[in-house]
Amino acid sequence: MSVLNDSSTVDYKLLLEQEKAELLAKLAELGFGEEGGLNYDPNFADSSQVTAERGEAEALAAKLRETLAEVEHALTKLAEGTYGICEVCGGPIDAARLEAKPAARLCIKCASQRR
Repeated sequence: MSVLNDSSTVDYKLLLEQEKAELLAKLAELGFGEEGGLNYDPNFADSSQVTAERGEAEALAAKLRETLAEVEHALTKLAEGTYGICEVCGGPIDAARLEAKPAARLCIKCASQRR
């Protein structure tokens, strides 16, 4: 049974699309939008500071891209009619879990066993 068949009024597609837009905006804000990567002044006096900042920004961008991939995967599952179904046990993912984490791939039981 898919969570989309229950009496819930939550629009999961809207939640996922909003999360995707927020992630894309954060990536663009960091300088990792569609235009490419970050640009740093190579003549900046404190090159170690630039290197540290670049490393932090790249690590954050990698995490944002990973989350974006999860959101896009959930949108694909939504389109295929398999959204809300645990990828491990095949059982339904609780609606409260999906509201809290719309891109969840696993039910709470399976997710807790993977930690």
